[in-house]
Amino acid sequence: MRIHAIPPFTTLSLVVVVSAVVGCATLLVGCAETDDSADAEAETVDAVKRIVATDLEALHAAAVALQAAAPAPDADGWNATDDAAAVDEMRRHWSDARNAYERIEGAIAVLFPDLDASTDERYDGFLAEGPDDDLFDDEGVTGVHGIERILWADAHPASTIAFESAIPGYTAAAYPADAAQATAFRDALLQRLVDDIALMQTSFEPLALDAAAAYGGVLGSMSEQIEKIELAATGEDESRYAQHTLADMRANLEGGRLIFAAFEPWLEEENGDAVIADVHARFDAVQAAYDALPGTALPAIPEGWNPDAPDADDLATPYGTLWSLLVDEVDPEQQDRMVSRMSEAADLLDIPVLP
Repeated sequence: MRIHAIPPFTTLSLVVVVSAVVGCATLLVGCAETDDSADAEAETVDAVKRIVATDLEALHAAAVALQAAAPAPDADGWNATDDAAAVDEMRRHWSDARNAYERIEGAIAVLFPDLDASTDERYDGFLAEGPDDDLFDDEGVTGVHGIERILWADAHPASTIAFESAIPGYTAAAYPADAAQATAFRDALLQRLVDDIALMQTSFEPLALDAAAAYGGVLGSMSEQIEKIELAATGEDESRYAQHTLADMRANLEGGRLIFAAFEPWLEEENGDAVIADVHARFDAVQAAYDALPGTALPAIPEGWNPDAPDADDLATPYGTLWSLLVDEVDPEQQDRMVSRMSEAADLLDIPVLP
């Protein structure tokens, strides 16, 4: 964040001001706009901090509730049949945590990359660093997807199993089979999530947030919408076990709207009303596409889908229609779409954007 400090008003300051009157008098409006822009930037950063802090609080509360809902360890552990009510409750709190995280994913990834990895890395990403034979401890595979993989151990899509089982170091997902595993799930894996989120909170509170990082994070999060849908074709999408990836994308969009709204007063100071309207139109177009789809899972992928050369029939399916929209929206060369319009807004504010 650029800090615009105001020195004490001394006699020397008065001499400087008086000497500058002739030069600034005819540009008085421009001088005022500069001050207004500085105030608008500071207010934007404060607003973004409040948004991120609010969702971090919701994320932490959901993680704590998830841990509290874990069944008491017993000799045969727990599973979705014998402990259906507890598993349903844990899944509900997991979904709450996931939605809170996805609303601020862009900011967290930029600000806390290590915590973002331990909290949000995919199973295949963890295995790239080495195998993890213990599903329930707080090392190796951790975070929301490590937990998700266990909570939906009996419901993994066939495409996901096919993809993951080919990865060196793969271990099949399972529910805790005994008291030791149930205890580790609750007191190690879930505790790691609670602790990592708490560390995000304490680290974020005193942080001097940079406006460029805040805006770049949300723009990056919007750009990644196409990655989320494309990876689903090979069983690699983010919330693959719970079939929650469409809900992830909706939360990304919701968070993007909130953070972009924080920049709007500053954009208005820079005569950005037109670009504000354009960005809102693009948000609305993507929102309408998401709203038209039921549930939390992405639409079924057409058999034989080829993203490099999809045929007309495939593009006419719900999956193909959404894919086509997102390809255009995140293409920076498409001048009337989301990413190009958001980049235009960044240019008005003279802040860099992520490549």
